[in-house]
Amino acid sequence: MSLTSIAGKIFLPRQRELEHHTTDAEMLQQRVLAHLIKKGRETEYGRNHALTESSGYTDFARNLPVVTYEELKDAIDRMRHGEADVLWPGRVKWFAKSSGTTNDKSKFIPVTDEGLHRIHYAGGFDTLSIYLRNNPKSRLFDGRSLILGGSHAPNYNVEGSLVGDLSAILIENINPLANLLRVPKKQTALLSDFEVKRDRIARECMNKNVTNLSGVPSWMLSVLVRVMELSGKQTLDEVWPNLEVFFHGGIAFTPYRPQYEELIRRPDMHYMETYNASEGFFGIQDDPADAAMLLMLDYGVFYEFLPLEYVDEVADGNNDYRQHIVPLQGIELNRNYAMIISTSCGLWRYMIGDTVKFTSRNPYKFIITGRTKYFINAFGEELIMDNAEKGLAYACEQTGAEVREYTAAPVFMDSHAKCHHQWLIEFKREPESLDQFTTLLDQKLQQLNSDYEAKRFHDITLQHLEIVKAREGLFDDWLKSKGKLGGQHKIPRLSNTRKHIEEMLAMQ
Repeated sequence: MSLTSIAGKIFLPRQRELEHHTTDAEMLQQRVLAHLIKKGRETEYGRNHALTESSGYTDFARNLPVVTYEELKDAIDRMRHGEADVLWPGRVKWFAKSSGTTNDKSKFIPVTDEGLHRIHYAGGFDTLSIYLRNNPKSRLFDGRSLILGGSHAPNYNVEGSLVGDLSAILIENINPLANLLRVPKKQTALLSDFEVKRDRIARECMNKNVTNLSGVPSWMLSVLVRVMELSGKQTLDEVWPNLEVFFHGGIAFTPYRPQYEELIRRPDMHYMETYNASEGFFGIQDDPADAAMLLMLDYGVFYEFLPLEYVDEVADGNNDYRQHIVPLQGIELNRNYAMIISTSCGLWRYMIGDTVKFTSRNPYKFIITGRTKYFINAFGEELIMDNAEKGLAYACEQTGAEVREYTAAPVFMDSHAKCHHQWLIEFKREPESLDQFTTLLDQKLQQLNSDYEAKRFHDITLQHLEIVKAREGLFDDWLKSKGKLGGQHKIPRLSNTRKHIEEMLAMQ
């Protein structure tokens, strides 16, 4: 009997429990909300927002505001300095660092002990539960799991407190038994220098029996390319003949699928998407034939949804949008919503910035449709429009250039794991040196955005950006071709796909 068939029995009770996501979805969410309200009453935030007087969803929605990171930033900083009972009962030791906001290079998401186990680790357990249910002949646990992680560092001078990538926090706190089945070794997984880490991971894992991969597609591809270089093999199947699944998340997989299928030739290779973020673990692809993910409803995350057309009203301070927010049972299929979460990590009615569209009820399944604002997150860099505006302003200030219009999009990885951002810029006044302007912009973006900086490190994942000078009037001509010239119509500044920029380049 294989180790997988023995270990698989551990997952059977949960596989049966997951059936409640189809039959009792609303009840599961009501239980989560009741628990959050009870815990929130023990916090400063809960007392300030009448959680002591809230007994259900109506009170909860009336008393608590919808917030973004900016509204919680000061409270989180106090928690980082060791204050207790601010957003969640007790002291919080771990903070997941992710890309910044309009005002900050990075943001720091609290990860409570309850959230670590009942959200993040629960998501990992359920991913395995669903995979084994769908693949009863799996030999997953008869080999090793190659799990990519980031790095962490001490948080201020608070004893025992860490700040860093969520993946590093998960690896740091993982059950020691799990370490027997994963590679690389812990000290390698937590290295901060990705160039060194990438090489060490490849060398440590190359001769192991790796059966499954977990990580962000862009980072993983870079590691796999290094494995191929060191091994001298033609395909990854020759290196790891028992490899059967890649659990991926963080960024869209579609642009990378052809490259993975080129590396991994076996026809029975599985690819399984998860929606896990610093703020929580929200979805798992439960059907290989369906790209939509199952919304996870019993993790300590309570969901609300705001139709995308009302999102701008949140920033405008117009409270009329609140009447359009709905809990799970109020959603409409095939409508774009901004997702609002309340979690056992101390996030209360927090607008995460992602947009989703539901494809079914009973069970509730959804696809990620984008972000509430322009962005590029093709490689985990999470470049936002505010970064772009500030970067361009700095480059113009230093060179005397003036930008009239611009857009930017990713150039996806080639077979050598090379990729970059391409900017199409129409200058009102051109810089004397386009190379200097390009370098200044790239450097400023690294200063403004820690995730972009990490991906640009030593050109390992993301290479130097490229600027294409647009001819005069190109952007107006593009808008005109769309029937959108004038009025409120705007150029899409940042895009996670190449659709718009390719249309413009064709008119160049």
